[in-house]
Amino acid sequence: MATATSCTDQTLAGMTTAQRVGQLFMGGVNAAKPDQAQLRILRDNHVGSVMLTGRSSAGTAATRKIVDGFRGQADRVGGKQVGLVVATDQEGGKVQVLNGPGFSAMPNGVTQGKKSTTMLRAEAAIWAQQLKRAGVDLNLAPVADVVPASLGTRNIPIGSFQREYGNTPGPVTSHTGAFAAGFKQSGVMTTLKHFPGLGQVIGNTDTTANVVDSVTTSTSASLDPFKSGIQAGSPFVMVSSATYNKIDAQHIAAFSPTVIGQLLRGQMGFKGVVISDDIGNAVAVRSFTPAQRALNFTSAGGDMILTVRPDVIPAMAQAIQTRMGQDASYRAKIDASVRRILDAKHNAGLLQCS
Repeated sequence: MATATSCTDQTLAGMTTAQRVGQLFMGGVNAAKPDQAQLRILRDNHVGSVMLTGRSSAGTAATRKIVDGFRGQADRVGGKQVGLVVATDQEGGKVQVLNGPGFSAMPNGVTQGKKSTTMLRAEAAIWAQQLKRAGVDLNLAPVADVVPASLGTRNIPIGSFQREYGNTPGPVTSHTGAFAAGFKQSGVMTTLKHFPGLGQVIGNTDTTANVVDSVTTSTSASLDPFKSGIQAGSPFVMVSSATYNKIDAQHIAAFSPTVIGQLLRGQMGFKGVVISDDIGNAVAVRSFTPAQRALNFTSAGGDMILTVRPDVIPAMAQAIQTRMGQDASYRAKIDASVRRILDAKHNAGLLQCS
């Protein structure tokens, strides 16, 4: 069996530029009834990852059938399929895309945070098995944001939905760790989100522009859950679309070389895949064209672009390809991102080399 590095290198070497760029995207499709036109956009643009969106009550078996239906459209390189990463949002509470026969009704983060870590880890392993049976490889969870008690439900993105594991770094660190460990045990990848934390904001970046955190610094204790999760080997970290005035007031986090390059990669030593929060439909990025969003995120050091709207992918992919043709250092940066994504796929059994 080829090692991850040699398998990744072998696959990367065999890829066209368009195929490489396609690996940088995760496109959303409806979990209950994928739109064929959207699936065609993903296929035509060699998109390497798919997010199941919306709400489905179809259950594990029916979801598996839907997933198996589009898995076959993954690109082939050197006669081998480069498997799709199939992801969803399965946090629990109000944020649970997949429901129905075979899926547990998962409690929200606040309730999960009150369980013992031993209990949460055991339950998370079961929830992960359910996702695995449904054909899902990656959960866009756990939420590592620390919402202070003084803010509570006034924190629209997290607190108002009770998505947080606690109001102080300690319980959030222990419980995100237990959740991730349970998932790892069952062979499903997880994503720490939303770096460097959405606990101190009021507005929701999905529905509001100019969401600002004026509290968090690069040494805040609220970063502890991320630090701990990275040390435990989290394969993905999702970066938020808020602006952190005390870290980089000039850019939203997803477009910030300071947040991604210096803080996440440098200070925290994260070597996995940096994925954006949704930059296809979010109001936080509306003032940028799709092309600008893609270039800003990848130039800042981001690896995988999440868009719940596949229709913006062609413009984004074209912009990246054009820039790669003009700028050798940018091209090297993209190849490094593709390498990280292929490593994650290899580790998850989605990339086979002879």
